[in-house]
Amino acid sequence: MRVLLSIKPEFAFRIFKGLKRYEYRRAIFKRTDVERVLVYASSPIQKVIGEFEIDTILSGEPVSLWQKTKAHAGISRESFFDYFADVDTGYAIRVKNCQMYERPFGLMESLGVSPPQSFLYLNSTQADLPTRGCKQLSKDPPCANIRCNNITSVLR
Repeated sequence: MRVLLSIKPEFAFRIFKGLKRYEYRRAIFKRTDVERVLVYASSPIQKVIGEFEIDTILSGEPVSLWQKTKAHAGISRESFFDYFADVDTGYAIRVKNCQMYERPFGLMESLGVSPPQSFLYLNSTQADLPTRGCKQLSKDPPCANIRCNNITSVLR
C-alpha cells in the first residue's frame, strides 16, 4: 500500500538530499500495510517529486521522540517542539530507499486527486505509477547519492 504525503518543499528536499531521515507527523495512518510514501511538495512547488520506503514508524511523547531521532531529524530542536507543541504523542517515519523523480508530476492530471491536508491512501490504480526516470546510485545513506541533474526543473 502507498500513501501520498504533503510535505513542505524545504523538508521534502532535505529528505531527498539525505539530510532528513525522519518525516514527523502529529497523526499517522490507521492502516498497517503502508510500505511506500509518494512525496507531494506543497506550495509553491505543488508536485509529486519522489517517493520513499518506510523503514519503521516510531511513536512516543515528543521529548522521547526527539531523543531517538535528533541525530537525523533534518530540522531544528525548536522547529520540532513547535510542531509537536499541542500533542501528547508524535510519530516519526524513518525514510529508506528514497527516489527523486526527474520529472515531477501534478496530482490532478496524473492521479485525479487534490492535495491532501496530511496524507491520502492511494488505490491500486494510482499506486501502480511508473518510477518516472529516477536514477538512484546508492541506498546508504538513504538518499545522499541520488543523481538529480535537473533539480531546478522541479521549480518550474
